Amino acid sequence: MSDNTMPTSKKSDSIIIPEILHILPLRDNVIFPFVVFPLVVVEKHLVQLVNDALIGSKLIGVFLQRNPEKEFPAKEDLCPVGTVANVLKMFQVPDGSIRLLIQGFSRVQLHAVTQERPYLLGSVKPVDIRFEQNMEIEALTRGVSESFQKMVTLSPVLPDELKVIIGNIKEPDRMADMVASSLNIDVQDKQDMLEELEIKNRLTKVMTAINKEIQLLELNDKIQTEVNAELSKSQRDYFLREQIKAIRHELGEEDDDAVEIEELGKKIEKKKMPKEAKAIARKELERLAQMSPSSAEYTVSKTYIDWLLELPWYTKTKDQINIVRAKKILDDDHYDLEDVKNRILEFLAVRKLRKDSKSPILCFLGPPGVGKTSLGRSIAKAIGRKFVRFSLGGVKDEAEIRGHRRTYIGALPGKIIQELRRCQSSNPVFMLDEIDKIGQDFRGDPASALLEVLDPEQNIMFNDHYVDVPFDLSNVMFIATANDLSPIPPALLDRMEVIRLSGYIAEDKLQIAKKYIVPRQIKENGLKPNDIDFTDDSILQIIGSYTWESGVRNLEREIANICRKVARKKAEGGKSRAIIKSGGIADYLGPQKIFPEMAHREDEVGVATGLAWTQNGGEILFIEARLMQGNRGLQLTGQLGDVMKESAQAGLSYIRSKAKSLHIDPSIFNKMDIHIHIPSGATPKDGPSAGVTIVTCLTSLMTERPVKHNVAMTGEITLRGKVLAVGGIREKVVAARRAGINTVIMPKMNKNDLEDVPDYVKKSLRFIFVEHIDEVLEYALLDAAVRSDAVKRSKKVVGKQKTRYERSRIVPVPASRNSVTKRTTSLKK
Repeated sequence: MSDNTMPTSKKSDSIIIPEILHILPLRDNVIFPFVVFPLVVVEKHLVQLVNDALIGSKLIGVFLQRNPEKEFPAKEDLCPVGTVANVLKMFQVPDGSIRLLIQGFSRVQLHAVTQERPYLLGSVKPVDIRFEQNMEIEALTRGVSESFQKMVTLSPVLPDELKVIIGNIKEPDRMADMVASSLNIDVQDKQDMLEELEIKNRLTKVMTAINKEIQLLELNDKIQTEVNAELSKSQRDYFLREQIKAIRHELGEEDDDAVEIEELGKKIEKKKMPKEAKAIARKELERLAQMSPSSAEYTVSKTYIDWLLELPWYTKTKDQINIVRAKKILDDDHYDLEDVKNRILEFLAVRKLRKDSKSPILCFLGPPGVGKTSLGRSIAKAIGRKFVRFSLGGVKDEAEIRGHRRTYIGALPGKIIQELRRCQSSNPVFMLDEIDKIGQDFRGDPASALLEVLDPEQNIMFNDHYVDVPFDLSNVMFIATANDLSPIPPALLDRMEVIRLSGYIAEDKLQIAKKYIVPRQIKENGLKPNDIDFTDDSILQIIGSYTWESGVRNLEREIANICRKVARKKAEGGKSRAIIKSGGIADYLGPQKIFPEMAHREDEVGVATGLAWTQNGGEILFIEARLMQGNRGLQLTGQLGDVMKESAQAGLSYIRSKAKSLHIDPSIFNKMDIHIHIPSGATPKDGPSAGVTIVTCLTSLMTERPVKHNVAMTGEITLRGKVLAVGGIREKVVAARRAGINTVIMPKMNKNDLEDVPDYVKKSLRFIFVEHIDEVLEYALLDAAVRSDAVKRSKKVVGKQKTRYERSRIVPVPASRNSVTKRTTSLKK
């Protein structure tokens, strides 16, 4: 019942029902006797029906229509029992519709339809309702009255005036009809009450409906009480948003959140992704639709769906495999590195012949600045793929690789998935830079997580913790870079094909500077090619006197420094062309920073030159030894590792066993202390390859035979005096040539390793291949005839003021050399 529903207070027995009555079908309302009810009539033929009825008796018959969709119902489309109603008032509306206020009179039964168009006319028969008042009906009447008043108290929509109205009604039939019209029940249930002629049954149905409504109202009141007690700000915002949503819906405005969810649904259906990923995306979208946009979970769920939609599940770049073109690109971008280029071209050739071949996992090993990272970029350019770089230096959290689980606040996928999303390709060239610098702590071991990434048999189903859907990484070409293999776990190293990039010698750096560095720095500093010109001698001067490295990074910095000074002069108005010559380098870069290691050395007793391999390439290593009064035996300093200490012990044991043949007084080992020191004490050193150098140094000391200053050596020593093979030959040979050495002694087993050394380097050096330490001593030590002259020169050097060379050894070492102290000099090879 609407707010306007009210009972009539007067009897209508004097109203005579005509034989033919105007029949008004109702779609969603049931009119009870003695109840006043408002109606709105819109259809033109029904408006005409009301107007014609007002001309006559003002009575109409209102019947519930079975099928609300039918515009012109027949008799069988109407319920059999309806109500005769009197039209109390009518209001004409400008749009052509009318508003009625009608009052129910009595129940009638539709007997026949005499007219169907333009509206219904029919004959009706009054329904006679008689009952005997007894205690059961009186009790039901009183119960209905009390229960209804309780319902009015609980209901937030029924007015309190209904309590008074119901309390004043004494007739059971009128009370049942009044209460039934006020109940919020289904229209068919109301029709059943209208058709119920037995007062007892009607009161029972009404009582049942009231009790059900009371239970719902009490439950709703309980829920509201609990909700209000726990209502937080977010919940309050949710209810406000729901109200705004309802208001927008009533105004016909679109809901932004609903539109967003609908768009996400369309994207999910349109996106090409695995079935498992699509099913998870759909399920997550269903959860999202039930959340409040103001909740934190809403943002988490939507972000996850966005990640699923933006991943390149099947998006690939087409390989442009042209071997000739790829070779040209590699040659244009990089000087030398023929072994690396050949391996890359071999891979491309296999890829061209077999499309489904698995991408190799390459690892470029070499000192800093030799072009490992830029080589990966050139590979991507050569085969037409996108390039992605991820630096592993300092990474200690496994989640950086596998991602965080979505249960964590601020969770994100790992870098692998992030970079693939950024480049929008499932087959890029993916560079894992500085893989040897990876660490581990309590958050996990990233190296272990990389085992799955770099295994072609496993990465087809790579599972990121955040995405939680297998992603195929088998099409990605992974390339790792490293300076040293020793920190890499064996299981991880086993999955990679190592390609070594050795350090550059001066001639290589000259060509690289002329072809790549100088043109690039001229352009980056705003100059033109005719503004500046570097001579070959000037570049070699920079290489030898201002840089000390295996790569070319510091060389590029020094060239950039010169270009900036020329650019400043040009900006100040200078128009002359700058020709950079070797004699004028100091005007741009200041005094010479690096001095040749051999420039001021002479043949000395107890000093030998060794060759070492480091992460930065090859280095020369001076080993010094001295005898002192005492009985402490052998002392070793210079931050030496266990392996190098054992080499020194083995070398000394060999000399003691051969003291007689070497013309050494055996008593010297009991009366004198032997101290071996390797300079650059801040740099840790280890490895067996200094064995022959240590034996040579000790033999020189005890026999007082000077060591040739222009001879460098490498090799492992045994107690029998055998010289064993070592590693890093190319780097060591390059270091010897750079330091001004002209003779290199190495194990005969390493002779084949010289194939990796450029011919012009080998031509400038003399190589002596040995199998026994006696051969080393024969070539490295001077004869006794020149002993006295060497001793005099040595004493003269000690007695006089320090030479220029010695002064250069105590001045602060430039950054390029000083950085070596931060790394471990590896002599393991």
